[in-house]
Amino acid sequence: MAEAVYIHIPFCTNKCYYCDFNSYVTKNPQFVWDYLHALDKEMAETIKRTPPSAINTIFVGGGTPTFLSPQQMQYFLESVQRHFPDRSETLEFTMEANPGTTDVEKLRIMKDGGVNRISFGVQSFNNDLLKKIGRIHDREQVYKSLDYAKQTGFTNLSIDLIFGLPDQTKELFQDTLNQAFSLDLPHFSSYSLKVEENTLFHTLYEKDQLPLPTEDEEVAMYELLMNEMEKHGYRQYEISNFARPGYESRHNMTYWKNEDYYGIGAGAHGYVNGRRHVNAGPLTQYMQLVDDTGLPRIEEFAVSKQEQTEDHMIMGLRMMKGVSAAAFAERFGATLKACFGNQIDDLVNLGLLQWKGDYLHLTKKGIPLGNEVFARFLN
Repeated sequence: MAEAVYIHIPFCTNKCYYCDFNSYVTKNPQFVWDYLHALDKEMAETIKRTPPSAINTIFVGGGTPTFLSPQQMQYFLESVQRHFPDRSETLEFTMEANPGTTDVEKLRIMKDGGVNRISFGVQSFNNDLLKKIGRIHDREQVYKSLDYAKQTGFTNLSIDLIFGLPDQTKELFQDTLNQAFSLDLPHFSSYSLKVEENTLFHTLYEKDQLPLPTEDEEVAMYELLMNEMEKHGYRQYEISNFARPGYESRHNMTYWKNEDYYGIGAGAHGYVNGRRHVNAGPLTQYMQLVDDTGLPRIEEFAVSKQEQTEDHMIMGLRMMKGVSAAAFAERFGATLKACFGNQIDDLVNLGLLQWKGDYLHLTKKGIPLGNEVFARFLN
């Protein structure tokens, strides 16, 4: 039984140039309502088939969940409450938001509906860079959106930042970090730009028209990020995430610990009772499957023990704390040494992994090379 829920709202005001998420631009409010009604049906069928235990975390991602109108937001949150009423007293209920898509009315509806954590997709505080990556907000809207959230009573706030953007320099990223720290927030996520297929940036990249920083410049930005976060009192608890004590994202820890979660909505993935499922991504297909069967799944399969152990290592080593050998043995009935002894020895000898008591974790040298480390645990 899962204790975590992910729900996907796929609508956006526009498509950012780097985005390959399952998201759609629409100006048809009825289409949004039809999707929300389908979500309601999927939630009902999901808990009917696999009833939940007390829910510890809910995460609403997108798209842009705050694209919803106040009336749509009210309906959506009432639907979530109806299907997942049994909640832990320490429930973490996160909703992603874009600057400029939240006002006080909508934020009050969110707060009244149980949302207690907001993650804003800021990406940069440089207005020129924001335009270059297809964002529709500017720096002032970031400040305004965060002020509205604080006025409404939200204290658990996070922002996302991207480095390695076209024409971005280390100095420009330093300026963005300085402005981010001035906001006095408890949590930050920061990722390097990945040029994904089926995006405008990929098309430009293929034509050699995307002026990206060099690999060395990108590594320098990541090292700057880690150093600045530490200097300002934020603990790096995962490769891309930094928090003050007690403000770590508990929902994302579910993924990194390879624990069960419900995945609801178009294109969502879920993992419950050793089985993964994938929902249809195209909205018309998603809604048609919900109407036909109650569940929009296009794929569902049991995860083999070997895949589970690989996933456990790849996700667990993203956390700075690393992977517990005792917890691994208890969960899988086999030791880390028996499953991955050769890989671990090689990576320790290379200085990329090290032991700290019962925990195996990335070294300072290994953190920027995380993907190369993780690949070693794939069969």
